Amino acid sequence: MTLEQHHGPNILALGRTAALACEALWPLLLQAADWRRRQGAGPAPRLSAAHDPRLGMHLHDGQWQLHGAWPLAAHELAGPLLPLVAEVPAGTSRVVGQLGQSLDGQVATQGGDSGALNGPEALVHLHRLRALSDAVLVGTGTAVADNPRLTTRHVSGPHPTRVVLDVHLRVPPEAGVFTDGLAPTLLVCDAPDRTRAAQRVGAHQVLAVPGLVDAAGQVVWPALLASLRERGLAVLLVEGGGVTVSRCLAQGVLDRLHLMVAPVLIGQGRPGVQLPPVQHMSQCLRPRARAYRLGEDVLWDLDLRSG
Repeated sequence: MTLEQHHGPNILALGRTAALACEALWPLLLQAADWRRRQGAGPAPRLSAAHDPRLGMHLHDGQWQLHGAWPLAAHELAGPLLPLVAEVPAGTSRVVGQLGQSLDGQVATQGGDSGALNGPEALVHLHRLRALSDAVLVGTGTAVADNPRLTTRHVSGPHPTRVVLDVHLRVPPEAGVFTDGLAPTLLVCDAPDRTRAAQRVGAHQVLAVPGLVDAAGQVVWPALLASLRERGLAVLLVEGGGVTVSRCLAQGVLDRLHLMVAPVLIGQGRPGVQLPPVQHMSQCLRPRARAYRLGEDVLWDLDLRSG
């Protein structure tokens, strides 16, 4: 919500109310995520905002909902984040993809520059996604090109476990995720490559998955997700890059996709979502979608399990 959406003498007051509401709601979302990670540790709590006990969240049929007189800004914040803190049925995973892109569907220039693509509000949203997830995953291309930290430095909340999918062991062992010590990190490889991977980054940072790659050279995502669940990592944020997110989308791995669209036209660049061609519009994915303003950017929250 921007101040420009309001008119009249109460603009500043409305802006401060919105900020306070979001400030009060964020700790509740963190508590809900923590309770999800400890499912079975006791009855569901009723989470109340410290500044006003009439405001809070409650669990209904496995889904967290706001109760009380929360302002619109709080609902705008909670809308795309509540699915990450909902209960995860035993033996399953929840996988959320995220891409920042231009109006014409590019995630970077042809030379690979994506640094100023999305605005600061979109960056904060991304870090909130990380804080509510158990793990954040990037593919080889993103890890090599961007050397990302994958932490929550722009919001309060825990760092997720960082997962680098590197089936060909191309990510430099000196990459920050393997050396900075800021958060647990796992290099994911196929089981036969365990020894080589351990020699590169240390055995404690290797997750060697039996049957990770099939005969066609494609990642077997159910095997990877099962191995992550064994480590207590049931909610996974697939942060990039475009190739990895697209493959997850094409294979039906994602439960949700967050597309953060910036008001910029790149032209010939590096495309984001790429799917196999179809002949008719009836064959296209048309998931339930909601749009949210993030400063100048627009977040599209796509529910890929909605049919």
